[in-house]
Amino acid sequence: MDNKEVFNTLSEIRNLMEKSSRILTLSGMSAIFVGIYACVAAVVAYYILGGEWVLSGGFVELPRLNVNTPYRLQLMLIFASLLIMLCLATVFLFSYRKAKRNNQRFAFDRTAQRLLLNFFIPMVTGGILCLSLIWHQHYGLTSSIMLIFYGIALINVSSYTYSNTRYLGYAQLLLGLADSFVEGYALLFWTLGFGVFHIVYGIFFYLKYDRR
Repeated sequence: MDNKEVFNTLSEIRNLMEKSSRILTLSGMSAIFVGIYACVAAVVAYYILGGEWVLSGGFVELPRLNVNTPYRLQLMLIFASLLIMLCLATVFLFSYRKAKRNNQRFAFDRTAQRLLLNFFIPMVTGGILCLSLIWHQHYGLTSSIMLIFYGIALINVSSYTYSNTRYLGYAQLLLGLADSFVEGYALLFWTLGFGVFHIVYGIFFYLKYDRR
């Protein structure tokens, strides 16, 4: 067996081990759609919360929003819940389609269980913390907490799927930290993180993995 055959054999073994220990059915298109959903949701939320563009000193200021009534708060919570379910369903459907197209196994095995556990522990923790802040009418840090805990969740699951997912996680984490220092522009940061970042990463992911 020459060096080339040894190299090919080792590459095949590595690929088999990677497929058995990682979920490789995630789709770039699902990230793009999630980003689009988030951008549309941000526009809807902007009007639900009665946002207005303010002209100051000859320049148009970025919109500032306030969740200042129980009715608006209820609308936002219902809207956020529907958005989360839509995003999860989209990721599931695109992953299922990709697995079928590539003749890959799509099952709720131990690897999938670990991925979901590592994803939902930070997400649920951050969600409960946000609900606690909303309950006590401290709305200012909710968007930054969402971004930070979502970033942690993505970093966690990068060990069980495509490793470059962690870079999206780092970006969300840093954006959330930046958001925590700025007051009044929560929706803008939220849209950048969950909308624009997802679309950019989804396009990169699609070109690198899905088109092969």
